[in-house]
Amino acid sequence: MAVNLAELILLGLLVDWVFRKCRLPGLIGMLLLGIVAGPCVLNALAPDFLAASGDLRLMALIVILLRAGFELSREALKKAGWKTLLLSFIPGIFEGVTITILGPRFLPLTTMEAALLGFILAAVSPAVVVPLMIRFIKERRGAKKAIPTMVLAAASLDDVFAITVFSVLLGLYTGQAVSIGGALAAIPISILLGIGVGILIGWGLLRFFERFNPRATKRVLILLGISILLVRLQSLLENWVPFAALLAVMALGFIILEKREQMAHELSSKLGKIWVLASILLFTLVGAQVDVSVALDAGLAGLALIACGLLARSIGVLLCLLRSPLTRGERFFVVVSYWPKATVQAAIGAVPLGVMVRMGRDPAAGNIILAVAVVSILFTAPLGAALIAWAGRRFLSVDGPEEHDALDAAHESR
Repeated sequence: MAVNLAELILLGLLVDWVFRKCRLPGLIGMLLLGIVAGPCVLNALAPDFLAASGDLRLMALIVILLRAGFELSREALKKAGWKTLLLSFIPGIFEGVTITILGPRFLPLTTMEAALLGFILAAVSPAVVVPLMIRFIKERRGAKKAIPTMVLAAASLDDVFAITVFSVLLGLYTGQAVSIGGALAAIPISILLGIGVGILIGWGLLRFFERFNPRATKRVLILLGISILLVRLQSLLENWVPFAALLAVMALGFIILEKREQMAHELSSKLGKIWVLASILLFTLVGAQVDVSVALDAGLAGLALIACGLLARSIGVLLCLLRSPLTRGERFFVVVSYWPKATVQAAIGAVPLGVMVRMGRDPAAGNIILAVAVVSILFTAPLGAALIAWAGRRFLSVDGPEEHDALDAAHESR
């Protein structure tokens, strides 16, 4: 495991540098590195390392979500306003419903199986989107209209909505007694509870930090430890109370920024250094989850279905931005920011297949759902990341002096 970790770090730094030299986001190179090193190509990663990949990816995701919280200022959220709320569910509904309708026409799926696929694909990837939005916030691109902040907040809520709808559909598919009204009501409850718990814990941590004044490094370690425990709390409460732990993690950073801005920037700088390692682990291990052979089974029909879903999602985004002050270029930036898929699809793409096997049903539909989920990662993660990076530089103006933090210095030194 230690050897695999060393290899991924060294090769990850190399491909990140190469892709940046080619003016492409380094995360694309890391995703491709993970695919090549993974079980389905070179099979160069040890089984114990792959077994721990879920926990490693979760810790890396927590690092970037904490940093996201430290960039979510209340002033910027006010600028984004109601558009953030609309973007958190309308594009996902458009994509999920479109795939539900078209799925049986493109692939041998029933309407319910297509619906499961639709809301697996309806989740945007925070692993791809959040780091890029943080970069633009640091550069103050689109700051006047709070565009990156709007995307960052809405994309996080989008995942909660998509996963909740998927869970409801899975319960209906397996014949479990599911209260649709109760499940839909659980969405705002989980969001509000997650944000509320995060703010409460963040406020308590502020009092603790002010009283005992630990060093910044120790503060970061405390934040990471509590964030991991919050995710654990979600798994313990999932059958009792809906709770969005990852939103709680972001709320931790938000309240610290709101109350002690200098402390928030200091902690964000420390997390930026950790992110250099965490980003390599996150993107390479997400890539390692991709089964290329399964993706090939989906064929052109699966790719066409994904494209139709993205088109519907894009229409949903544009409807949310009606009467907004954004220019055409800025709207295009928001549209492509909602394309990348990776984390959620890698996590739940195989769930329907496992359910079908346990129920003794024909697993063919489950294999198709998994294959299309894999294709969505291969197609949208690199393309979306490249387009976001290009559109951000091309269409988002720099509003005010450009800021550089420890993460920027780390990127320049690589």
